[in-house]
Amino acid sequence: MRKGLSTLLISLALSQSGLAQAASLQSFRATYSATLDGSVAISADAVRELKQLEDGSWIFNSSADAVLAKQHEESHFTYSDEQIRPLSYLYRREVLGKERRVELEFDWPRQRVKTTVEDKPWHMRIPGNTQDKLSYQLQLRKDLAAGRTELSYSVADGGLLSEYRFKVLGEERVTTPDGDYDAIKVERIRDESSGRTTHIWFAPALGYLIVKLYQTESDGREYGLLLNHLEQR
Repeated sequence: MRKGLSTLLISLALSQSGLAQAASLQSFRATYSATLDGSVAISADAVRELKQLEDGSWIFNSSADAVLAKQHEESHFTYSDEQIRPLSYLYRREVLGKERRVELEFDWPRQRVKTTVEDKPWHMRIPGNTQDKLSYQLQLRKDLAAGRTELSYSVADGGLLSEYRFKVLGEERVTTPDGDYDAIKVERIRDESSGRTTHIWFAPALGYLIVKLYQTESDGREYGLLLNHLEQR
């Protein structure tokens, strides 16, 4: 269950320089039902929320609660010229009373990121387009809206620099408790040896918000997300 909750949320989707740019991101709060199919099927509730702060920057939160585990992620970032640039990232997971905490601080003038895991910090050089494990999901939405069909992101991933790759497979109609949506189906591209598959459905009518996610692990376990309710603000 611990791995499943982390994997599910990882696979899951700004300084204000003018009204047009501020309007291109819209605050929202979305709730999802999450199914984690391990040795025992587990249901969880997931919440994702985007909001703008008074200084024009943005906060993107993602959290999930299951019976024995809780997980929270938070990205603080700026937005300009259709590009999202993370400032900091927090990951916190609690399982049976044991907590794991990861913090990232981006130093863009020096193009470095500081990663702190359980009070142990280290630094890493990063390219100028690096994202964190939440902010890339918002950049992916922007790039899909721009018509891109093959997408790749450098992601600061727990002290490593990983490449997350995606491709558009086509369009499908998705039925959710919040309504029926025409969606763009996207696959995450992995090495053949991984044995894992991830498909995500983004709804253009909702600003390319994720309305569904389905993932299969190499051992056959399945995980899913489905939109329950959306509040756009």
